Parts: sequence; structure tokens; C-alpha cells
Amino acid sequence: MNTLKTVDLRKEFKLSQKQKRSMKTTKDVIVACDDISLEIKEGEIYGLLGPNGAGKTTTLRMLATLIKPIKGQILYNDEDIYKDLTNYRKKVGFLTSELKLDGFFTPDYTFTYMSKLYGVSDEEIKRRKEELFDKFGVTPFKDLKISNLSTGMKQKASLAISLCHDPEIIIFDEPTNGLDIIASREVENYLINLKNKNKTIIISTHIFSLVEKLADRVGIIINGKLLVEDSLKELTKEKSLEDVFFDIYERNEL
Repeated sequence: MNTLKTVDLRKEFKLSQKQKRSMKTTKDVIVACDDISLEIKEGEIYGLLGPNGAGKTTTLRMLATLIKPIKGQILYNDEDIYKDLTNYRKKVGFLTSELKLDGFFTPDYTFTYMSKLYGVSDEEIKRRKEELFDKFGVTPFKDLKISNLSTGMKQKASLAISLCHDPEIIIFDEPTNGLDIIASREVENYLINLKNKNKTIIISTHIFSLVEKLADRVGIIINGKLLVEDSLKELTKEKSLEDVFFDIYERNEL
């Protein structure tokens, strides 16, 4: 069984003078992730919860290799990903609002370009483009410049493009951001479909109902620390996920 793990993952960021003033601190660095150890298994959806600034996106960016931890390991099938980074990156599909598609290009061109970077064959590019563009409703807009698309359509195009190479590991930061209720349901259903294909999936979101619908296990990060990691069933056997989260949040913010 494929498993993605982090072991004592730590990341710090240097603060500028302006940042220190705005945060009212004299510290030179901020700890975004403080010895985070988590585990995401093949064929499950892992929901990562936390307030803004808790370290969720930093954790996902490290898993996607956009930034490197200063300490700790990321293991895929018990192998350190940095032993063969190119091979690992081919297995990852990453979506975050911080990564913007180039507005000058079209969804059609961008999907093809990104697919070729991953070494996908022309035949497979055509098949997956048709499947994903139809699934997310991008087809009627595929030849428009991305800058001319609505916020929701940009998100749908980003979703499709992040999956262009049929990745084993899917890392989504706020996957339903900017989507209406119909499109959000389509994304939920597609994530369940990916789970049934034994993909390794981690999502970060502020929407408790989305995690309750999709997640098998949940991690809660507050102030850079992973305070809870358990099955959704265990966490919610007495309270709603929202109540569980705020109980933990209030205890650790006092």
C-alpha cells in the first residue's frame, strides 16, 4: 500500500521589519510548521484543518516540493522523496490558490503544455483533456484566454490541469474555492472517484461539511503544531467536526 508520510517536518520563515511591525513581534523568524508528523494512505482522503496562518498551506507546499523543510523527512513508500525528486514530482498533482495560471494562454494550450512537461503521450493528452474538461465544464471555454475566464472557471481549469498526468498523489488546497454549489458537488464526486482508484489524497479546507463528506482521517493544525490526527469516525462520535475543532482551538489559543 502506497503511503505518504512526514516525520518531524519543520519550516521557518525570516520576518522582514515590516512583517515584525504588523505582527507586533521582535522575533526574527516565525515557525510555520513545528515538527509535523502525519500519514496519508493510498485509497483514503485526508482532511487537514486549521485557521489561517496555522501552517496548512506550508505543509502542503512541502509535500508538493515547492519549498523544502529545514528539518525532518517526507517519505513516500518509506523512501525519502529527495533521493529521487524528479520521479516523486511526476506522481504529484498540486492545486493551490497561490499558484496562478498564466492569463495570456488558454486552458487548452496550458493543459497540453503541462502534460508534455510530465511526458504524457499525445494520445493520452487528448483523452484526458476531453475527460477532465467535460467533467469540470471547461470544454466551452477551452479556447478563451484564462484572463477572460470567471473566477469559478479559472478554478475548474486549474483542477483539470493539476490532474493532467493522472497523478498518484493529489494535494488540494481549498479545492472548491470560488465554485458554486453545483461545481462543488462535481469536485466532491470526482475526489470520491479518485479515492476509489486508490489515489493518495490530502485536502485542506475551511469547509467542515466538505471534510465530513469526504475525509477518512483528519489532522488539525494550530500554531504550526499537529494537535490531532484521527479517523473522522472517532473524532465525530460525540460531537460535530466543527465543535471538535473549536474545542481544540480554544484550548490552545487561551
